[in-house]
Amino acid sequence: MPHTFDLLVLGDANPDVVVGPLDRPLAFGQHEHLVPTGLLTLGGSGAITACGAARLGLSVAIAGRIGDDDAGRFVSAALADRGVDTSALRVDPSLPTPLTTVLTRTDGDRAIVTAGGTLAATGPDDVPEELLRRSRHVHASSYFLMPRLARALPELLRIARAAGAATSLDTNDDPAGLWDPTGLAAVLPAVDYLLPNAQEARALAGTPAATTEQAAARLAGHGPVVVVKDGGAGAFAHDGVNVLRTRGIPAEPLDTVGAGDSFDAGLIAALLAGEPLARALDFAAACGALSTRATGGTAAQPTRDEALDALARNGKNQ
Repeated sequence: MPHTFDLLVLGDANPDVVVGPLDRPLAFGQHEHLVPTGLLTLGGSGAITACGAARLGLSVAIAGRIGDDDAGRFVSAALADRGVDTSALRVDPSLPTPLTTVLTRTDGDRAIVTAGGTLAATGPDDVPEELLRRSRHVHASSYFLMPRLARALPELLRIARAAGAATSLDTNDDPAGLWDPTGLAAVLPAVDYLLPNAQEARALAGTPAATTEQAAARLAGHGPVVVVKDGGAGAFAHDGVNVLRTRGIPAEPLDTVGAGDSFDAGLIAALLAGEPLARALDFAAACGALSTRATGGTAAQPTRDEALDALARNGKNQ
């Protein structure tokens, strides 16, 4: 069966309100804080990854659920404007679109506050099987925010793989702090690439005191290549035996929101282009770094040529 899309993203899509950076601890008691910037923009790990991949030239679709409200219409329009097919983005008649507020700090850290809306209701019925069979790569995001979809992921990803697709998963954080070892044990054998950050890798492996590389090795034992994003330290990939590393490219981040999702988009794009994993790591790290040039997750996502130029300027010829 011929492929219709390079990438299908199964995940979250919502408006982000990004404010900051705060230069002191947040205080309640009706105390008002003034910050330099505030932005209403497209958010959600899945949506940001989809937009980053489309910016890199891939044909991209997203499957998920939004509400029948102004926030949902904002999300749908923003995705379409960036070249993402939204025909599988289901509109829920009763639940609201998720909404996230991101509070940034001057040290680069951030707090994320999300009203879940349709997230908990998102499930396998929101994912057309035809899209799974007609996409070259299927990527799932925000595993812990969508428990119905998470339980169905092993079967959904197996369907995609049987049709020739590669698969990837970026779980993101678990607000409950439980990290669902039973669910992960079921889904990881159906995942080709697991894409956590360093903190998430240790939590997913159930080894918070271990080194990040030890955690990645343990996760790779379940089947996937584990690609760990580690901020300014770069990234590495562990297949259970071998480790590949990239230092990335220098960056002076204005805002790191969505940088990991842009990294995911870059890795997927490079792998689909036939690049070996070492080069795909360099390319992904460049995409993540360049995305931090502006506030919000999508405003500064690079084109393929921009990422390649950045690598060339830093002596990383592709």
